[in-house]
Amino acid sequence: MPIHLRANPGDYAEACLLPGDPLRARYIAKTFLADVVQVNGERGMLGFTGTFNDKPVSVQSSGMGCPSAAIVVEELVQLGVNRIMRVGTCGGLQADLSMGDLIIAISATAVDMTASHYVLGEPHAPTADFSLVHEAVHKAKHLGKPVRVGPVVTTDIFYQPDPGLPARWSERGILAVEMEAAVLFTLGALRKIQAGCLLIVSDVIVEGEFLGIGDEEMSRAVDEMTELALHTVTA
Repeated sequence: MPIHLRANPGDYAEACLLPGDPLRARYIAKTFLADVVQVNGERGMLGFTGTFNDKPVSVQSSGMGCPSAAIVVEELVQLGVNRIMRVGTCGGLQADLSMGDLIIAISATAVDMTASHYVLGEPHAPTADFSLVHEAVHKAKHLGKPVRVGPVVTTDIFYQPDPGLPARWSERGILAVEMEAAVLFTLGALRKIQAGCLLIVSDVIVEGEFLGIGDEEMSRAVDEMTELALHTVTA
């Protein structure tokens, strides 16, 4: 039994959604899954297993940031999970992005030392599993959900002390900034599992102005993202 996910092999499905927020994990389980069983509550890191369209699937919160996410991903792999899709929020970095837009990440620039430590400081490009990206794009088209597909950046600082950094990321074509994808993609490669990432644009920084999403818009966007993620990981 792992240290932080107090569960046994078989308690989790092979496919698992990975929100950062434990309350979002509980919401996803109660709203979208059938026959739900809570499989973890250690340290408030809520995890659940149920079915979606009669297919087994789990949802497990990761906490905020790569160090916390890395622990959860490592222990999910120990418990038999081999397909993980992060479902989270991000800050939009392109002027044509709007609040609530859905992003499928294909890569995550690691501005975070956790992912770097895993590869012993050697150059590495954390990349999503192509089959999950392809399936998410295909399902989004089938479900009529508009998506943006492209690179994101993973940072270890939420309150960024360099005010010019978001603009530099934007100039390089990065769609959004978030805090967990780089280590998820890195562990996906190292542990030979499928790893993907769907993100809601919850705020946008355009020409120095910060704009945030409203509660109702966020709720709708979470439902749209979750539906796409579940169809993707259970395909």
